Amino acid sequence: MGHRPILYLQHAGQPDLGLTYDDVLRRASAFARALESGGIRPGEVVVVILQHGADLIAAFLGAILGGAVPAIMPFLTEKLLPERYRAELRSLVAVSRPAAIITYDAFRSEVERALTAESSVRSLLVAESVISEDSVWWTELGGQQRAAADVVVLQHSSGTTGLQKGVALSHQAVFNQLAAYGGAIEISPSDVIVSWLPLYHDMGLIAGFLMPLLTGVPLVLLSPFDWVRAPHRLMHAVTAYRGTLSWLPNFAFNFCAQKIRPGQLEGTDLSSWRAVINCSEPVRAESHEAFERAFEPWGLRRGALQTCYAMAENVFAVTQSSMGIAPKVVTVDRRSFADEGLVRPPDDAATATRVMSSGRALPNATLRVVDEKRRELSDRCVGELAIRSDCLLTEYFRRPDATSAALRDGWLLTGDLGFVSEGEVFVTGRKKDVIIVGGKNIYSQDIEALATEVRGTHPGRVVAFGVFSEEQGTEEVVVVAEAEAEGDVEKGKLADRIRRHVTQNSDVSLRHVEIVPPRWIIKTSSGKAARGATREKYLGTVGS
Repeated sequence: MGHRPILYLQHAGQPDLGLTYDDVLRRASAFARALESGGIRPGEVVVVILQHGADLIAAFLGAILGGAVPAIMPFLTEKLLPERYRAELRSLVAVSRPAAIITYDAFRSEVERALTAESSVRSLLVAESVISEDSVWWTELGGQQRAAADVVVLQHSSGTTGLQKGVALSHQAVFNQLAAYGGAIEISPSDVIVSWLPLYHDMGLIAGFLMPLLTGVPLVLLSPFDWVRAPHRLMHAVTAYRGTLSWLPNFAFNFCAQKIRPGQLEGTDLSSWRAVINCSEPVRAESHEAFERAFEPWGLRRGALQTCYAMAENVFAVTQSSMGIAPKVVTVDRRSFADEGLVRPPDDAATATRVMSSGRALPNATLRVVDEKRRELSDRCVGELAIRSDCLLTEYFRRPDATSAALRDGWLLTGDLGFVSEGEVFVTGRKKDVIIVGGKNIYSQDIEALATEVRGTHPGRVVAFGVFSEEQGTEEVVVVAEAEAEGDVEKGKLADRIRRHVTQNSDVSLRHVEIVPPRWIIKTSSGKAARGATREKYLGTVGS
C-alpha cells in the first residue's frame, strides 16, 4: 500500500500530484524533525498557517508524529479583512498559547505583527526551510508515544466572535468517530473521496482528510480557492477519479446549481457518486432539489444526496441519513412551530414550511431535545439539542468557562435547535439566531431563504438579524443583501421586492432592507455569513 497513491492534490493549471503513504510520511517526518530541533515538546500546540497543498498536510501530520498538537488556522485571503484576521490570530495565540507557528516565508512578517512580547511562541518555522525529501523517519525521532486520552488536535470553529474556542479532541475520540461514522456511511476500500473543503474545518479535516487517510480510502483534494472560482472542477474530479463520496455545506448545493453551466460539464459522468452529504444546520430540501435538477442529466443518482448533523465538538458526525434513500422531509405549520415550539401539520398552504431530516443518531451517540431547564422534551417538540457520545471533546482548550457552560453531566449542550420525529433528527437553527418579534420566534435562516428567492439576490449574500426598537419595544427584522444593483432607483426596487416577498410569505412585516455592494457582508473563515459581526457593522454604519 505504501507505493500506491493514496492522495491526489489538485491545483488549477498544474498536473495532479499523487502522493503515496511513503511520500506523506517522509514529508511529515521532515516537519516532525524540524519541530523537535526547535525545542517543541510533546503536548505543546503548533499553529499551522499554510495554503492548500503538500506542505499543509506534511506540517499537520508532522506535528502529530512528533507528539505536538496541531491547530490549522485559515490563511489570509482577499475575503477576510486583514485587521479582523490579525485580531483572530492574536486571540488564538493568547488563549491556546502555542509553542510554534508554521507558515511561509512571505507570510512571516504578517504573523510577527500579530505576536506580542509576552507571546508563548518560541519557534516560527518557515515551511520552505523544511527539506521534505529528508529520509529520517518519525520512529527515529525518539518514538513519541501518546496515550489514547491525550489531545491530538485542536479544531477552531469559525464563529462571529473570532477563533477563541479551540475544540480539544483526543486520539480515542477521533478513532471512535471514524469507526461509528464509517459504518453509518458503509465506507469500503472501493470508495474514492473527492473534496474541496478546507482542512481548518471539521467537515474538511475529518471527513475530507483524516477519515480517508486513516482508513486507506483514496482521496482527491482540490484547492478551496480553485473550487470557489470554478465549481465545475469538483464534477470533473469526480468523473476523472470515479469519486464515490463527497461532503458539502448547504450553500454549496445552491452555488453549484447556480454557477455551473452545461457547457462546463461536457464529458462529465457523475454516476459513480453514491453519496453527496449535506452537513449544515439546517439542511434544506430546496437546495437538494436544485442540485438534483442541475446534475441528474449528468448521471447523478436518485438518492445520492444525503444529510448529516455534525460539529467539531463531537469530532464530526452526530447523525447520518440512510444511504441510498432520500432524507425525509416533513411539512409543518410555521406558526405553531415558531410560536409554540410544536410540530403540527399546516392549516393551509400559506402557513406551511418544509423541514428536512439530518438522519438518525450514530450508534455511539445519544441525542435528546431539552428545554431551557434541560428537561427532556417529547417527540415533535422544538428545543435545544443535547448529545452524549464517546467522541466528545476533552475540553474547549484552556477555556474552563466555555467548557463548563457546554458540558453538563456528560451531555453537550449544542446551542442548536431542533426536534425528533420517529427517530429522525431535524435541525432547525441556532438558539442565538432566533429573532424575537412581538413574542414570536423568527428564524434568521427562514427570512434569508425567502429573501434569496427574489430575483437579484443570491444564497450566502443575504443576512437577516434582529435589532431592538425602543419605539416598538421589541426586535425588528433587518435584511442586508449584497447585490450588483447600481444607483438608488435600482437598489430601491430590489429592496421593495424583498420586503414584499418576505412580508407576503411569512409572519414578518419586513420594513428594514439594506442593499449593499458585493463583499460588504462579513464572512467567517469558512465563507459563511457572520450574522453577529454583520449586525455590528450595520449598526455602526447604515443603522447609526
